[in-house]
Amino acid sequence: MNQMSPLRIAIVTRAMASLHGPGGLERHVDDLVRHLLASGTVVALITRPSTRVVDSQQSEILNHQNLTFHPISYRTFPGFGYRGTTILDRNSAYPFFGWRAGRVAARLAQDGQIDLVHGHGASVFGFARTRQLDNCRVPLVLNPHGMEEFGGLGQSRSALKALANRPLQLAVRACAHAADCIIATDKAMVPNVVSNLRTQESRVTVVPNAVDLEVCDSHASVELGRQQRTTNGITPSEFLILSVGRLDKNKGFDVLARALAQVNQSQSGQTPVSGLEQNWRWVVVGEGPEHRALVKLVNQLGIGGRTVFTGRLSDADVHAWYETASLFIHPTLYEGSSLATLEAMAHRRPVIATMVGGLPDKVEPGVSGWLVEPGSVTALAAVIRDAIGQTERLATMGQAGRSIVERDFSWNTVIKHLLAVYRELLLRAETLGDV
Repeated sequence: MNQMSPLRIAIVTRAMASLHGPGGLERHVDDLVRHLLASGTVVALITRPSTRVVDSQQSEILNHQNLTFHPISYRTFPGFGYRGTTILDRNSAYPFFGWRAGRVAARLAQDGQIDLVHGHGASVFGFARTRQLDNCRVPLVLNPHGMEEFGGLGQSRSALKALANRPLQLAVRACAHAADCIIATDKAMVPNVVSNLRTQESRVTVVPNAVDLEVCDSHASVELGRQQRTTNGITPSEFLILSVGRLDKNKGFDVLARALAQVNQSQSGQTPVSGLEQNWRWVVVGEGPEHRALVKLVNQLGIGGRTVFTGRLSDADVHAWYETASLFIHPTLYEGSSLATLEAMAHRRPVIATMVGGLPDKVEPGVSGWLVEPGSVTALAAVIRDAIGQTERLATMGQAGRSIVERDFSWNTVIKHLLAVYRELLLRAETLGDV
């Protein structure tokens, strides 16, 4: 490859936020494509056709002069549920999509149109198999993301679920076997990547998921935050606890509800800390299948009047809540790499999170927040009391969190690291080709 010519990268994914709606992987791919294009990289985007109404964000990506779009339909089999959301669908339609999408990447490689393939999960399955058979020298980078199909960090591993996920596990392992480099999104995820994908640690490189600080800062409106409080009947003096995420069982919102109920109750012989235990609110941003159950639970626990469920919000409104929050709590039972936690830290909010997935790489206990065991109501309640009792420290902890994001988890930092990984792999491929 000519060192003066721009990199030509194929991004292969089942979804991205601007085309298919929000989600952790989707948002990551969206930011990745935007920052690659901003760096001068030429991108071949291989994913599903857009499922959303065309907006300015979508048009900005698809109409970029350095991007070519290769849409691949996602064929859900009859009776297997809504695409991407059920075990049956993920273990049938998803690998089939990955076979077809990967074959498109293989054709681009054979035609000399791309220098490297960056695949996400099983979406690059077809390229992995073709590469092994045809001895293709175009490097493959694989990001397996959270690896929910293997149980992940902090998830229970039932034998029945593991068996049901077997086809997808095999597809992802095939991609890993063919890859030149496997990305772990956090240091804490490396052992999980090695174990689940049955690979060597030497083939794994840590490239963190990141947040766009310019976007966070552009939405950092104190006035919008005040408006959110006023609209929802929350006074400026109330201690506002914020959680953001999809409302499903793995996120642990029920655990946090029970912990807050303990905080709400006056323990025997104990005086509330500075009266604040009687002056807090919990705002939950997001939607999902557990919404009704959570509403019922908070009412049963006697904290329904203190809880606000906002549903899905615009980016500007989500960032307004970050800006006005006193404390961010992420009680998840399982996590890959939490973008919501990074966004809260970017807004200088102290964080309480669980010790799962990549969260210990982000939240430094006593510096930027607190870490607790997942699923422990008592431990979480104790830490919340501790945080409420140290309000004078929260601003300092929030600033420390911002510094951590600027140093390790901003896109300005991460994209440089990723481009260096690409160039090292291309140099290695050229060297082997000369032998």
